[in-house]
Amino acid sequence: MQFLQESFVSEKRWLGVVACGLVWVAGLFAAPGVQAQEKDIAGKWQGTLDIPGHPLRIVVEFSKDNGALKAKIYSIDQKAQFSASSVTEQAGTVKVGMTALGATYEGKLTPDGKEIDGSWSQGKALPLNLKLATEADEWAIPEPLKPMAATADPGIEVATIKPSRPDAHGIGMTLKGQMLVTANTSVVDLIALSYGVNKKQIAGVAPWMENERYDITLKPDTPGVPNEKQYFSMVKKLLAERFQLKFHMEKKELAVYALELGKGEPKLTKADANAGNIGGVGFGGLGKLFVQNAPLAEFTGILQHMVLDRPVVDQTGLTGRWTFTLNWTPDESQFADMGIKIPPPSDKADAPPPLFTAIQEQLNLKLEATKAPVDVLAIDKVEKPSDN
Repeated sequence: MQFLQESFVSEKRWLGVVACGLVWVAGLFAAPGVQAQEKDIAGKWQGTLDIPGHPLRIVVEFSKDNGALKAKIYSIDQKAQFSASSVTEQAGTVKVGMTALGATYEGKLTPDGKEIDGSWSQGKALPLNLKLATEADEWAIPEPLKPMAATADPGIEVATIKPSRPDAHGIGMTLKGQMLVTANTSVVDLIALSYGVNKKQIAGVAPWMENERYDITLKPDTPGVPNEKQYFSMVKKLLAERFQLKFHMEKKELAVYALELGKGEPKLTKADANAGNIGGVGFGGLGKLFVQNAPLAEFTGILQHMVLDRPVVDQTGLTGRWTFTLNWTPDESQFADMGIKIPPPSDKADAPPPLFTAIQEQLNLKLEATKAPVDVLAIDKVEKPSDN
């Protein structure tokens, strides 16, 4: 799940949705702009990012700092804002990099210098044409949403469940403002995501639980933007209240992938002790994964839910929070549950390695196929959703 589809809390949290499936939190940090400019593009530029079903109004504010271009990006409808990592303008071509989000914007200035025809790329390119705003038509920049109190256990004030379009592809789960929105999600998707299990760890699944898909909107009854725990707590309550889900947990030995230490020190950056618990995991496209101030459980969680076909067990013994990036070339066995068709492998010499090799070379960890006892969520009761 990707693009600018998630709420942002301060400049250190961004919940995003990528074209391929669920994307967790990616921290965003400002970085110095890059020297190179021929035209004066300082000012506020605005346009609508045409995400199907979820258009987002975007404002890009360019400025100069000691001759270097910088940019601040605002997602109006999400009350989100963050700084670009790099900005250049050469011969009328404007490029904006957002490294931690795995996103870029590139556009061409029109001859009159009042518009930029371009696209936003984050795993997939979408049109984003910007127009230089005037005092008469510029969009108001909202204050960023504040996080929900960490001790809050939000209930659901409003919940709507609608059947997804038959031609919908992939799945999505995002925060839009304070609202939690899912797209083309099955009951199995909701259970797997909210309870942190692989689909093979769910027993007693009826065919409709995978085949029937829903677009869901949830509004919490508590002010502020929920954190990950609160986010999934709302989904669990929805499953219990609207789908009448009841289950019990069992232990079973299943085929798994075990994440283990390699030889020597792992190539991971220990997160700043003052960073708190704002962070997470997000995709910047197929085979490009960003981990920012997150425990390894979030890394293995996204591998087992989105990428691989079996549970992933963390056996590294590493505790705390970590920051790293993983680049690999996916094969046709990966992202299958997301409905993603993997393109043929690149024959370029600089193409990233396969996943298992990338984990070993880039992280000095290893992923081993084995068997291990894991938790299994055994369904006792579940029904099709009650009326809105």
